[in-house]
Amino acid sequence: MAVDVVMPQMGESIFEGTITKWLKKLGDKVERDEPLFEISTDKVDAEIPAPAAGVLREIKVAEGQTVPVKTVVAVIDAANADSSVSPRTPAPESVPASVSASVSKQPPATAQTCPAEKAVEAAFEPRSAAAASPAPAQRGNGQAIRSSPFVRRMAREKNIDLAAVRGTGTGGRISKSDILAAISSTAAPSAQPSAGAVGPGPHVLLEAAVPRERIYFGHYQVQPMSVMRQRIAEHMVLSKRVSPHVYSIDEADMTHVAQLRAAAKIEFEKRNETKLTFMPFFVRACAEALRAFPLVNASVDGANVVLHGEINIGIAVALEAGLIVPVVKNAGEKKFVALQRSINDLAERARGKKLKPEEVQESTFSITNPGIFGGLLGLPVINQPNAAILAIGAIQKRPVVIDDAIAIRSLVYLVLSYDHRIVDGAIAHQFMGQVKRRLETWDEEIL
Repeated sequence: MAVDVVMPQMGESIFEGTITKWLKKLGDKVERDEPLFEISTDKVDAEIPAPAAGVLREIKVAEGQTVPVKTVVAVIDAANADSSVSPRTPAPESVPASVSASVSKQPPATAQTCPAEKAVEAAFEPRSAAAASPAPAQRGNGQAIRSSPFVRRMAREKNIDLAAVRGTGTGGRISKSDILAAISSTAAPSAQPSAGAVGPGPHVLLEAAVPRERIYFGHYQVQPMSVMRQRIAEHMVLSKRVSPHVYSIDEADMTHVAQLRAAAKIEFEKRNETKLTFMPFFVRACAEALRAFPLVNASVDGANVVLHGEINIGIAVALEAGLIVPVVKNAGEKKFVALQRSINDLAERARGKKLKPEEVQESTFSITNPGIFGGLLGLPVINQPNAAILAIGAIQKRPVVIDDAIAIRSLVYLVLSYDHRIVDGAIAHQFMGQVKRRLETWDEEIL
């Protein structure tokens, strides 16, 4: 019996998926629920399990190709689950994850074509903001304009007529990248790119056209961005374009927390079967400060400020191919042990490509931790649609003056990046002050 393997729908607003890697070859035996291939969406790389046991009889979609959800991507011969079957069709030519170009002094004839845009903007928009967006418009011929609430809000904020934008998504759907390209062309209507220049294209990864001879010279290699890297690039460009970033820096004395953790970490792991890190201390401090200063826990929707009732904290996790921001939902309501378990579980599954789309959505505030790599401090880019993100530096022992005496203390730099459209410096520094006090006067039981 032949069993079709289809491209899964990984979320309500996800209409396409890109196969990044086949984990089985033609003729290989597969078990039910065994990882069969990997896909990439806006912020999630996921392993897709086989729907049945058998032999992989046919691969219909090659690595690197983007297809609509529900498309048949492979066929499993379930009747031969216990026997070896040779493949009846050759594997389609696959697109490698990275390409090493030959040494050359001439640029490629055309710019690298990105995979088709995937309509996954829901990963970056709060439900309340989506509900406030207007209904889809129509073109002059009466045809409905297909776009997400996030795209319609962007168009409204930038005075872009959606009827004049050509959609590159499935069925002519207007994507985030289409709007970014329209914004770029509107901002500089008189700018004419020189011959051979790199234009914005379907994915706006460069702020301005750059003559290609300034890119391709001497000895070089060409390595196409992964799907995740493209999505990260677009998200960062969008955030810097939309939000006026301002930074507030403070320093917290972590000596008490460091001593508490050192004394309890062995017993904590024994009791709870999970490691005790510094992150839940920071998450708890931020959750309480967010409750006291709700504007830092907000989002902007045009001329409206969306104040979130939940405190959902996204925590950046570094991956080999980029980074991902899984979200601890209702972080302010969890007990300390449950908070640590959630943080460890999300980080582990993020590295193992086991996250679900809903686990990287609906954050209201974010934390990034360059300190684990030795970074003293960092100035992070806001994770849209959040109003702020906190960067945690390395915890280091340094000499300080306390009561006119020099003492050695464990100190950490904290940097808050915030959207100056709704958060002013006074609020930002009060927020940081509360986080600092909570860490320095920690009194919560952790065992």
